Parts: sequence; C-alpha cells; structure tokens
Amino acid sequence: MRLVRTTFIFSLGLLLTSAVTASLDPAAAQQQEKRVALVIGNGAYAKGPLATTANDAGLVAQTLQAAGFDVIGARDLDADSLRKTFRDFMQKAESDPANTVAMVYLSGYGVQLAGENYFIPVDSTITRDTDIPIEGLRVSDYTRELASVPLKASVFVLDAARQQPFVEGGNPIASGLALVDPAPNSLIAFNAAPGTVAPGEPGPYGVYAQSLAEMIRTGGLLLPDVFDRLRLRVSENTKGGQIPWDAQKIQVPFTFFDRAPDAPPVQGTPDQVAAIRERPMRDLGAQDAFTAALTRDTMQGYEDFLLAYPGDPLARRVRAIVAARREAITWRRTYLADTPDAYWSYLRRYPRGPHAWDARRRLTILSAALEPPPTFAMIDYDLPPPPADEFVYVDRPVFYFGDPEFAFAPPPPPPLFFLPPPPPDFVVLTPPFAPVGLFILPQPYFVPVAAYVRPPVYVAAPANNIIFNNIHNTTVINNTINVAPKVQNNITTAAVTGQTGAGPQIPNTLKAKAAAINSGQAAIPPNTLVNTNAKTSTKQVFPVNATSTSTTTTAPPPGTATKLLSGTQQGTGTQPGTATHTGTGTQQGTQPQGTANLKPANALPGSPAGTALPGQTAKGNDASKGATGGTTGPDIAIRRDRRRNGAEHEARHAIYNVAVDIAIGRDRRRNGAEHEARHAIDNVAVDIAIRRDRRWNGAEYEARHVAVDNIAIGRSRDRGDAGNQTDDADHPVASRNAGA
Repeated sequence: MRLVRTTFIFSLGLLLTSAVTASLDPAAAQQQEKRVALVIGNGAYAKGPLATTANDAGLVAQTLQAAGFDVIGARDLDADSLRKTFRDFMQKAESDPANTVAMVYLSGYGVQLAGENYFIPVDSTITRDTDIPIEGLRVSDYTRELASVPLKASVFVLDAARQQPFVEGGNPIASGLALVDPAPNSLIAFNAAPGTVAPGEPGPYGVYAQSLAEMIRTGGLLLPDVFDRLRLRVSENTKGGQIPWDAQKIQVPFTFFDRAPDAPPVQGTPDQVAAIRERPMRDLGAQDAFTAALTRDTMQGYEDFLLAYPGDPLARRVRAIVAARREAITWRRTYLADTPDAYWSYLRRYPRGPHAWDARRRLTILSAALEPPPTFAMIDYDLPPPPADEFVYVDRPVFYFGDPEFAFAPPPPPPLFFLPPPPPDFVVLTPPFAPVGLFILPQPYFVPVAAYVRPPVYVAAPANNIIFNNIHNTTVINNTINVAPKVQNNITTAAVTGQTGAGPQIPNTLKAKAAAINSGQAAIPPNTLVNTNAKTSTKQVFPVNATSTSTTTTAPPPGTATKLLSGTQQGTGTQPGTATHTGTGTQQGTQPQGTANLKPANALPGSPAGTALPGQTAKGNDASKGATGGTTGPDIAIRRDRRRNGAEHEARHAIYNVAVDIAIGRDRRRNGAEHEARHAIDNVAVDIAIRRDRRWNGAEYEARHVAVDNIAIGRSRDRGDAGNQTDDADHPVASRNAGA
C-alpha cells in the first residue's frame, strides 16, 4: 500500500512539473509544426513568354524558406513534369499531415473554361477552347487532393490571371480565373479578381509576388490579414489596375513570422484596424471607406460604399469591381446548378456576357436549346440582376481594371493604419542571379529580415536550410547566400546533383529527367530555347548595412562564381532594395502584355486575333506592332531602332506604375563618349543611371544579356587586348550539350 501511495505521489509530481513547464514555455506544449511548399514559375511559353514568372517563383520560394518551409521549387515545367512534381510534393505533405502546413504557389498562365481553372504547362499547344481540358492542369484536381489530406492548414496561390495568348480559334473563353470555393481549413488566392486579368510586367519581379513576399516578412499577421494587406498593396502599386482576390476557411491561427515583444509599435493593432474596417461606411470619409471596402472585398462592402458615396469619383471604380464580382458569382452558381434552366438564366441576365459561350457549351452537352425559351424556371441567384451600367465592364473578352477606356479616378493611398509603408530595402529589389541550369529557379538577393521578426518557436527547422538559419546573420547573407551560384558546363548538372546553392530543392522527378537528358536518353525540352527577356543579374551585391549578433550555424556555402555564362562578367552590384546600374547591353524585360484598350471583339495589340463576343466577329491586329502595341495603363513601352553595321537593335524599357510616356533620345558616339539616361520608377525618387562606355578602336566592349527562362551561351572572342565578350543568343546551350 505504501508503494502504491509513493508511486502515485511521484506520478502526480511529474504531471505538475510538466504542467508548469508547459505554462512557462507554450512552445513546449505545442507540437512542432512542419511546413512544406511547392513553388513553380512557368514563363518559357512559345506563345507569349512571361518575363517575371520564374523570378517571382524564386522570390516566393526564398521567402518561404526564411519562414521555415521545406520548399520544392522549379521552373518551366511541361505537363508530365508538373503532375509528377505535385506527386513528389504530396508525399512530403502526407508524412505528418496533422502537424503540417502546406502551401502551393503557381506562377504562369491560368485560364478558365466552363467553371474550372487550368494551369498551363510550357509545352502547351493550345489553339482552341477544346484543347484546354486536354493540355491544361485542372486546378481543382490538386486542391481536392490537398483537401483530402487532414492537414493543419493549406494555402493555394495562383499567380496566373493574365491575358492568355493561346485560344485563336473556336469559341472564345472568359478572361482571368473562375470564382471558386475554398475547401475546409484552406485558403485559395488569385493575383487578380475572378474574371479579370493583371497587367503585364517588365520585371524584375511582378507586383503580386513582391507584395506577397513583403507581407509574409512583416511578422505578426494572421493568414487572412496577410492577404488583406496584399490586396491593398497591389492595388496601390498598380493604381487600381489589379485587385487580388482570396477566399478562406482557415480554422487554426497561422502566422508566417512572429513579431518580438520589443518590436517597434505599429500604426494600428489588428483589433483597431478591424474595428475601423467594420464601421458603417457613412461614418468614414470616402477615401477611408474605399480602403475599408477593398479590405473587406465583399459584394456587401462594395455596395455599402456605393450607398454612402454614390456621387464620389471613386464610385465608378467600385461599380466596375461590383460588376466583375456579380458576374463571377452568377456564373459560379449557374455552373454548380448545371441544368438547362440555370444556363438559360445566365443567358437571360448576361446575353453577351463573358461566360455566354460556356453556357452554350454546356447546353449543347445537355441537348438543350442554345437560347433561352420564352418560358422557363429562372433560378434564384440570391443576387439582384446587373443594372444596365454594368454591361460596359463585363461584356468584353478581356476585363482589366486599368483599361484606359474606363478613365477611372486613381484610388487613394491606403491610410497608414490600414497599410504601413514597405520597408525601404524592399521597395526596389535587385534582379536575381540568372538560373544556373535546367529547371532551376533564379536565385534572388536575400534581404535580411527585420531583427524583431522571427519564425514561430514551434516551427520545425527544415534540413539544410541556410536561409532559415540565418535570416538576420548579415555575415552569412553577404558571404554565402548572396554569392552568384556557380554555373556548370552542362545545363543539367545542377538539376541532376540537386546543387541549387541557397535555393529550394529540385523535385526527385526532375532530377531523374535531367539525368536522362544528360545521358542522351531524353531530349532537351524545346522551351529551353524560348527567350523571355526577363531581368536577371550576374552581379555580386554590396554587403547589407546591418550588424549581426547571430550565433546560428551555417550550411556549407554554395559554389562561388568561378565561371559565368558566356557573355556575362561578374562585377559589383548594389545593396538589395536599391537601384542597380546595368551594364552595356543589358536587355530589359519585355513589354507587358494585355493592357491596351480592351474593347469587345478587339484583340490586344500584337495578338493574332481578337476574341469575339457572341454574335461578333473578332478583329485582328497588326502583329508587326509587337505584343506591346501602344502606351496604356501602367505599361510604358519605349522602342528604339538602332542600326550598327547594317544590323537593327531594338531596346524596350517598360516602366511600371507610371502613366506617362517617356521618350529618351540616345546620342551615341563611337569614340569614347558617355551617355546617361535616368528613368523614374514606381513612384519613388530612384534614379537608375545607365552608363555606356564603348570603345571601338582597340578598346573593351562589354555586352550583358540577361535571361531567366532560357540559358544562352555566348561565344568569347578575343579581339587584340580588348577581351571582348559577346552573348550569342542565337546559339543556345542546348545545341552544345545535346549529346552530353
């Protein structure tokens, strides 16, 4: 009996000790949280290459690494590689689902068809609407697969709502992405509101990806708050031309980073912001009410604004937002009902709407009349029909909030208590290093995380994650992370070995594919030859201006830049977050696509043909004008014809977020003259000086060509003592290594 009593007292003491320990250290009472992520950037499309998507994926992958995610990352994947890569990712997510947060980020082209969203592989040969389900990856298949696993939480981000260049024949398709419902305990996000597209971007990074990285790094924000602020930042930086969307059913609190107790005070606490956001619109000024409506991002919120301020200059912009959302909701409910009455109901409301052809496709499959009969049972949408003034916005094949035809008043900057300014070193980011091999994402310069922002203590540290271990350690950041990764002689080497430096892991399926290419058992993907003209860098950045007291251990440093791509030269760069000086010959990003007068039945400039509304004939545009067409919205194209020894050179500079045409004349002197051109970028007083020093008589000529999505090999030619280097983009590395 005494033994039993002693054992009981001892056990009780252990329980009390454990309870006290847990109360003193909350992390000890919490299971270690595992974080996994899949990040894909597709840009090397034969039709319509995208300049920033691979860079964007590299930036998001690096940010998630800093937050403790075990990241699988790759670029320019075909359909088979995408499917197998997702399978590799799911194996990671399923290993300990109850304690795992999974995130997927896909950047590239996304399209919608008949209520489903599709992510397009780079090997797509889509030309008609009927090709989309065959060649595209249906997004709902993968969101459902994630939802079938009892994860702690999941996040699915589609940075893919762009004007698509694929469908040239057959019936037209609606623009952007289709409204969807999130699965329980998940969040799904689009870079642009359902049914709308984002403007093209010159780079080095897209506004959505950079804003997402900024909000993740802020610290102390719950997941819904991250995406609410993301919406405000993107709207601010695009002058209202792009409004991201998200929907969530997250049931557990989740933060990417915590904010230390000694962190500087914020402009408004989450509770204060929520209280202001939920106040009646009439109690707020028009500008604050607009920001509150944008933060809520609901039909009710926007309609409340219109009731309170129907005559305000911002009301027209809000009516366009309401028009897009009403049509998207109407189509979503039509698609879910999937009956002839439902499709007739849609056609009765939107006879020339963006989903009119989708409705007729389904009516054909259902063997029903293609037009609404005189009498039928209208379905109840629980949503008023659109007023007449909304059709001008939705009855067009491509819907872009920044369409200059709308002539909206610019939105006001959000109040600081809604959206503090970005960190100074995260306003203008240095372009990333060019990719070092097939499938490898570009490596961005890492900007140290603020000292008071830290990963939650309960996050399980991923293996061999040098960034997670050193987010504040400027010594490691300067000397190891922000060092140009070593370029291999063979484009498959990095993928085969998995040696990606500080970058994310390569999926096992891509390692195997690279090995097959290396051994001659498989061909080099054709998209390797596609030039996206994206901005990358071969420069070494100056050390960041910060001190560090970190004592964290570091992983072995990646290979230093002992060999660069032919035609490039390593030099000194600039501190991350400051303007960079590009060398002579640096090729700027391609002019954005899809921003010129998006009128019904008219193609955007440079596109093969327009997309006709029901009952209209598409009008093509002169392809000789290029993909950029005119000067519209936030996209400013500057074309320069240069003739040198009978050859023509064109330089296009796209300046994002400025609605002013900038014409810069260049006077080139071949005998040692210097010319400087300054461009104002993104509403900040940042002068980018481009210095050109060319010597033609026994001097040195440098040409730097930058590409993200294809790997070009230049041919080095010695010209006397000049040591000239020229990037020969017409002889890609694929031709040299095809038999490797």
